[in-house]
Amino acid sequence: MPSPFTNVAVARAAKRLPLLRRLPLVELVLIAELAMLAKTHFERLTPAERRRLVLLLREARGRPASLSGQRHDEFQALVAKLEPRVLINEAVRRFSPLGPWRP
Repeated sequence: MPSPFTNVAVARAAKRLPLLRRLPLVELVLIAELAMLAKTHFERLTPAERRRLVLLLREARGRPASLSGQRHDEFQALVAKLEPRVLINEAVRRFSPLGPWRP
């Protein structure tokens, strides 16, 4: 059973984002599962690395290519530690009937 905090957070989000009321429940559950999966990958970083990644993204304004050479390399190293390919394969395995993607 969800905690009261979760219920309050969902209620507040629904008030701020009217789109949430229009989405079917199945899509909301899928989005929540994907968010939890991404959270597990994000937690692979230490708290200091998480802060640094967010700072680099903020500095780059969402475009990592605009970072200087050393900062871009640091950003790439942090993203590599997140293992995005593993995240994508886990998401595909969980949600797709086709199976995991292999390059």
